Amino acid sequence: MHALLKPKTHNNLTFIHLPQLLNMKIFLSKPLFCTAVLSSILMLASAGSFYQDFDLTWGDKRAKIFNGGQLLSLSLDRVSGSGFKSKKEYLFGRIDMQLKLVAGNSAGTVTAYYLSSEGPTHDEIDFEFLGNTTGDPYIVHTNVFTQGKGNREQQFYLWFDPTKNFHTYSIIWDARQILFLVDNTPIRVFANAERKGVPFPKNQPMRIYSSLWNADDWATRGGLVKTDWSKAPFTAYYRNFNVQGSTASSRFMNGAWKSQQLDAYSRRRLRWVQKNFMIYNYCTDLKRFPQGLPAECR
Repeated sequence: MHALLKPKTHNNLTFIHLPQLLNMKIFLSKPLFCTAVLSSILMLASAGSFYQDFDLTWGDKRAKIFNGGQLLSLSLDRVSGSGFKSKKEYLFGRIDMQLKLVAGNSAGTVTAYYLSSEGPTHDEIDFEFLGNTTGDPYIVHTNVFTQGKGNREQQFYLWFDPTKNFHTYSIIWDARQILFLVDNTPIRVFANAERKGVPFPKNQPMRIYSSLWNADDWATRGGLVKTDWSKAPFTAYYRNFNVQGSTASSRFMNGAWKSQQLDAYSRRRLRWVQKNFMIYNYCTDLKRFPQGLPAECR
């Protein structure tokens, strides 16, 4: 999503309707161990309230903070969606948010949760949750923009129902790589490939954004399934926001999250997710890139 929280289209990407997930043995949850070397510069570790950390930016009363600032909801109806953004900007760190996604027939809706800077050459790190008809799984759509250019999509099914309970979605971002995690399980790594001439988001501080909006022109089966407005309002819930990272004011200092590595268990988990639940990877889409895959994929 763009920093102004306006819905976007996804061109040149094929959205595939796949059958229900096969029954498979799910690994027991285990912590993700990353070696993080933290500098002594200004660091922010926040687990405050939504009142303290975020502004409701659009949607009128469709965006709400309640339960003493510990719970936030976004709603979508035929008139409008809604969204919020963080008060602070961050340059590197770990961002965690627990979400419970729109239940029931969520086809056509998109719940976006992402980091973004501003302007035509903005950087962006995306989680987008593409709704589906009742009984069909959500699609987790991830993307990375550098200097205004995206087209780095990877998509996954989840190994649980994300509408029944809250689950934690995390981004760990440093100068070497970006990790996407679901319940502390890594699903994607985007490594710094500047040596190959690929820009990497490391200079522009970003805010945290989220929005719930109608995207039935592309979100579900490539736009074949439209939003059923008789089911509106559609509502997603947020809680337990936490950030550990450097604020924008420290961006010219000696970076905060200097080093992180996945341990052997987490690397196995990453391979398990990508083998069993990945449904699209731009790095293998030769039809989309007939002149050759992007440099970071080679």
